[in-house]
Amino acid sequence: MNAVATAAALSLPISLCKSSRISTRKGVKGGLRVVAVFGEEGELVEEKKSIWGPLFDVEDPRSKAPQCKGKFMDVNQALEVARYDIQYLDWRARQDVLTIMLLHEKVVEVLNPLAREYKSIGTLKKDLAGLQEELAQAHRQVHISEARVGTALDKLAYMEALVNDRLLQDRTTTETNEAPPSPSTSTQSLNAVKGKPPRKSLKVSGPVQPYHPNLKNFWYPVAFSTDLKDDTMIPIDCFEEPWVIFRGKDGRPGCVQNTCAHRACPLHLGSVNEGRIQCPYHGWEYTTDGKCEKMPSTRLLDVKIRSLPCFEQEGMIWIWPGDDPPAATLPSLLPPPGFQIHAEIVMELPVEHGLLLDNLLDLAHAPFTHTSTFAKGWTVPSLVKFLTPASGLQGYWDPYPIDMEFRPPCMVLSTIGISKPGKLEGQSTEQCATHLHQLHVCLPSSRQKTRLLYRMSLDFAPLLKHIPFMQYLWRHFAEQVLNEDLRLVVGQQERMLNGANIWNLPVSYDKLGVRYRLWRNAVERGAKRLPFSKQSV
Repeated sequence: MNAVATAAALSLPISLCKSSRISTRKGVKGGLRVVAVFGEEGELVEEKKSIWGPLFDVEDPRSKAPQCKGKFMDVNQALEVARYDIQYLDWRARQDVLTIMLLHEKVVEVLNPLAREYKSIGTLKKDLAGLQEELAQAHRQVHISEARVGTALDKLAYMEALVNDRLLQDRTTTETNEAPPSPSTSTQSLNAVKGKPPRKSLKVSGPVQPYHPNLKNFWYPVAFSTDLKDDTMIPIDCFEEPWVIFRGKDGRPGCVQNTCAHRACPLHLGSVNEGRIQCPYHGWEYTTDGKCEKMPSTRLLDVKIRSLPCFEQEGMIWIWPGDDPPAATLPSLLPPPGFQIHAEIVMELPVEHGLLLDNLLDLAHAPFTHTSTFAKGWTVPSLVKFLTPASGLQGYWDPYPIDMEFRPPCMVLSTIGISKPGKLEGQSTEQCATHLHQLHVCLPSSRQKTRLLYRMSLDFAPLLKHIPFMQYLWRHFAEQVLNEDLRLVVGQQERMLNGANIWNLPVSYDKLGVRYRLWRNAVERGAKRLPFSKQSV
């Protein structure tokens, strides 16, 4: 796939059909003024200054349409066509709204009680019949506009598919230049010219491969600070290795290998003694940096077990499991200003963490999967979109008032606009009065197990935080929602292990999940600059 093929996908701008019966009067320099409406033959239909004039004061872009029909374009020309498509769709939508508004005003005038006194029933019927026909024509025009929008979205989706396909090809420049054209390559190029998107752009199937070392070179949240008391330990698995977290004498957390150097006994079965973790087998004691400082009943030897860089920030314990030097800063996972944390929950789930991230980054499944919990009563929209910047890993759902972000390496943050718990208002998050903020951390414990850290925050009902046992109620709700997903994701995992491709046919609302997979693929192959983010490796 090259720039020419990409340009070919956009080589035919959205067709310009004949303008609707009701069109605006021309002759106003620089844009559209709602002062008069003419029929198809030019007869005056209405001349009336509208208070909505400024909204429709948009220049007709058709005179500036790029003249590139029937020829290939370079990237700049393709982008110009795309910009024109967007401008025309905006102008056409305003025209449709204006037409319907003016028709509404005319219906109101016809049905005005004062006007009816001077008109016969026959005249009123005739006027209403004419308006009904005009309204039907306006509705037909709206459907045409909807088709144009669909065409434009298909173009953009195909262009993105081409880019994704390009990113997925891990070929060198030499291989690209020297490889002879094959029938499959020719077919693929022909499909690109015809505007047919590739049927597959991701391959995730078969047994989960061992995690690539590059994926370990990030800070990973592994526990909540409130769960780590001075005399407690938290055993975790991370990238199929056992670790244990505890606090040292200074109160700072440490993470050491959960295996005693003496006889390989699990250390978390022991206890914390004066800031050292004591093995339950023979009492050997280790500090947070892994050094053995006490060996009862024998001479002290110079023994040390592995430890990981460990840090505490914003109520979470972080570790760096990679071999590269740790990054200087940790990402912030706090909720936005005005929110209070109401629940922090940890669960162990029997799925690979990438599958769980795929699920969390997808909201289009909610009306079908979560019919007994938060999506109960949700209608199924005709089109679900995830709108995101061209180079971002965040965006917002349409038509749901939910903002969402994937934050490397394994976090999903979302803000949901609600009117009351469990109910969506059906508008953007900014327009909603109250909000729920969620953090999901999907720690890769092993190739078929994930440690999930869930934090829930609200910007309303602060008293809920002080109700006794409320934490257990939030956990019950969280488990209900998660169980609705788990039965599906576990089934996906079984099929995947048997060779099925779980990303067989991505569609437009899979955008954020696809970008996560492309980001992860880039990390694993050692890309110097990661896609969709400013972070380098």
